[in-house]
Amino acid sequence: MAGSRVPGQDDPEAAPPFVGSTERRAPAPLPPLPPDRRVGFCLVGLGRLSLETILPALPTTNLCALRAVMTGDRDKGLRVARQHGLPDAAVYGYDEWDRLATDDTVRAVYVVTPNGLHLHQVREAARIGRHVLCEKPMANNSAEAEAMVAASAAAGVILMVAYRLQYEPHHRELIRMTRSGRFGTLKLIEAHDGQVQDTAPQWRHEAALAGGGALPDIGIYGLNFSRFVTGEEPVEVMAWSWSTPGDPRFAEVEETIAWMMRFPSGTVARLAAAYDAHESRPARLYFQRATVALEPAFAYRGLRLHVHRRAPDREDAELVEERILVDKNQFATELDHMAECVLTGRRPRTPGEEGVQDHRLMEAIYRSARENRPVALPPVAGLDAFRGPALED
Repeated sequence: MAGSRVPGQDDPEAAPPFVGSTERRAPAPLPPLPPDRRVGFCLVGLGRLSLETILPALPTTNLCALRAVMTGDRDKGLRVARQHGLPDAAVYGYDEWDRLATDDTVRAVYVVTPNGLHLHQVREAARIGRHVLCEKPMANNSAEAEAMVAASAAAGVILMVAYRLQYEPHHRELIRMTRSGRFGTLKLIEAHDGQVQDTAPQWRHEAALAGGGALPDIGIYGLNFSRFVTGEEPVEVMAWSWSTPGDPRFAEVEETIAWMMRFPSGTVARLAAAYDAHESRPARLYFQRATVALEPAFAYRGLRLHVHRRAPDREDAELVEERILVDKNQFATELDHMAECVLTGRRPRTPGEEGVQDHRLMEAIYRSARENRPVALPPVAGLDAFRGPALED
């Protein structure tokens, strides 16, 4: 776990190494807290992401424990609660925030519902004094996102946005490569995220619940990626969008969007997201002295990182090396970071302000596509302007 040491955890470095100095060593993990000292979470929303990914990740964390679930389907909630050893009383409806306020085992909520519901649910969580981990995009627009930040600040609770990739080892390696200057200046970023939407009706096709189409749902990965790798904020965007005429899936939201962003250093990002293209999630970074490829770049698992550069001992040959990194459960890692913040009081690496900035940029992207012209953005000084303290390795 990265960051401040949590009170009550033993020092793993007290144990001597059991492999030689020539062998690769994984970082020694901090031992888990006992069950009664873990941060209790209420999982708000029991859709596919919660059932298939987040619930299986929770038992693998060091600092977290599932204490309750909140859902609009009580039968589903009871079934999930029993599967995870929770009492029936730990199942809450979306209108039972006051009852949740009486549950002292819950210190934080993880909001995993459609985007258009986030504002109300975050406000309610803040009102009853619960810290919030909120899925991305954090709202439908920047005004709602700003209101979420304000409500959390007024209540004195933590608001963290679930940008799982900022805690993922391969992405953190890309940050190190870029910031170190080892391969020279970063000139160009390319990234794409695509998937084919099913024809069955779903909330992602409704503007009131989704806030948009491919851009906020999957395009946000490339948008946030280009920002956290460089640490910079763009100063100009140019975008284009398209939806197949007559396709009912895209009557309210866009099918495909592509855009470019220019950063103060001169780095340019070429990004795209598509709702009716075969699943593919690559990213490439073009430096002066190397090209770095991450594919898949935005998946939950199986990321692979390759560095292409001239062989140091031959001018006519290119060296391609794969960086083998420890694969971690991305949801467990972000959950433990949130729990660490609750336990120590540190500011999250991805606070609400980080999510607000993505919404402002998405609104500029939509404006550019709508008006078919570049849109200038206000300059933001410094690196990582909207993020919390850097993570420790």
